[in-house]
Amino acid sequence: MSHDFDTPGAESCPFMPVFGPPSIMFERGSGTELWDSNGKRYLDFLAGIAVTSLGHSHPAIAQAISDQSARLLHVSNFFANPVATEAAVKINRLLFDATGQHGQIFFTNSGAESNECALKLARKHGGRGRHTVVSALGSFHGRTLASLAATGQPTKHEPFFPMPDGFKHVVWGDLDAMRTAVDGSVAAVLIESVQGEGGVNPATTEYLRGIRELCDETGALMMVDEIQTGFARTGRWFGFEHAGVSPDVVTLAKAMGNGMPVGACWARADVAAVFEPGDHGSTYSGTAIATAAVNATIDEMVRIDAPALAVATGAKLVTALLELDGVVGVRGHGLMLGVELADGIDARVAYVDLLEAGLIVNAVNPSTIRLIPPLNISDAEVAEAVAMIGSALTEQIAADS
Repeated sequence: MSHDFDTPGAESCPFMPVFGPPSIMFERGSGTELWDSNGKRYLDFLAGIAVTSLGHSHPAIAQAISDQSARLLHVSNFFANPVATEAAVKINRLLFDATGQHGQIFFTNSGAESNECALKLARKHGGRGRHTVVSALGSFHGRTLASLAATGQPTKHEPFFPMPDGFKHVVWGDLDAMRTAVDGSVAAVLIESVQGEGGVNPATTEYLRGIRELCDETGALMMVDEIQTGFARTGRWFGFEHAGVSPDVVTLAKAMGNGMPVGACWARADVAAVFEPGDHGSTYSGTAIATAAVNATIDEMVRIDAPALAVATGAKLVTALLELDGVVGVRGHGLMLGVELADGIDARVAYVDLLEAGLIVNAVNPSTIRLIPPLNISDAEVAEAVAMIGSALTEQIAADS
């Protein structure tokens, strides 16, 4: 039997249609640059949705993966490996510095799996009859059934009813609504320090501190989803640090492997202790190959002081953006920015125009462009991107006038 995989048509595409038809095929990348199959160059200000925070094909991380692949890829979790152990120690050290609390790690393959681990941990910690998790409308926590149920976007739930029970959603930023929702049935509050998919909406200091106080009062866990915000993206190692709060559980992924599929759930040691052997697991939890990328990524972020870079470059980018016609505001922290466009300018049209011009961004909603470029972008790349954004907005303004 022969198979022709060279020229698949729509009826024989090898992929399930969950992402829609791709408009571009990328073949290689270096730093902030990507090249498609026709040789066209792009600046990547999406970074794989905050994943390649040190840029594409970073030499130190590529070398670490290559070296590890020749030494050890994977062993069962019946056994330890030194690479995962080193990565867990490094993450624990970062989170101890951020929270003042000793914790423990469970490695995952993705952000959704990190939140699944957190949700199971919350249910076991709460006990029978106290299993509800409260999260915010506009949030995004993953695509598995439980993490999707925690996601505060009802339209994403609709195709998959009945959803798992035990989830409540309240208005983002409304502390009174949160206080009303957190009763004796609530095991945990799951919150983002900055809503990414919800429009790049930073939580206020008062909101996060209020949730921390509420959880202290009720015994619920405060769980912070740092999957998009973690690892220097906002100008601190973790987004919750801007508010000076100490969560009980933190979920991580995306930038921690700079493109290697890997995530983690961290919990304060006494919270993690409710898990017993057999309560949770994953065949690929803490593989040597994935955690080699984690170690190299953290080492490089420390070497270049990535949080300070995010602050400095982010400030330059915000200043330049606010000078553009058609930009009415920029929100976010560090290099996680939402560019709010003037009335009559469609972010989705701008996204298409910018892609054609060679700049990859994301229209996170009809009025907002999301910028989450590599943390080590150059000033020249910032200037080039801002110029392209300015041209695209000017053309749209002219077309509508």
